[in-house]
Amino acid sequence: MTSTKPAFNLAPELIDMMAALGQRIRLARQHRQLRVEDLAQKAQVSKKTVEAIERGAPTTSLGAYMAVLGCMNLAGELALLADPAVDREGAALAYSAADRRVRVSRKVSNEF
Repeated sequence: MTSTKPAFNLAPELIDMMAALGQRIRLARQHRQLRVEDLAQKAQVSKKTVEAIERGAPTTSLGAYMAVLGCMNLAGELALLADPAVDREGAALAYSAADRRVRVSRKVSNEF
């Protein structure tokens, strides 16, 4: 018996998020009355890839997720991922006064 080790060392909450995303994708496929084979053909990925996406496998490529979501017209909200306009932590770090360089103003002498 071989033990498989995950390819990524993800936090448990991220693994749960991937599984929840997979379940939502499965539900969206079922609502559209698509078989796994149909969605795979439409997205130009393999049946195993669609099954991995629906399991929330973290090793499945982002491109495969995008292809499947795009085929079901669900990719629009992906534009919000890592959007600087909604990244509060990034904005706070970028505008942190503590990290700003302070420059001492020097009087310039034009005397030579």
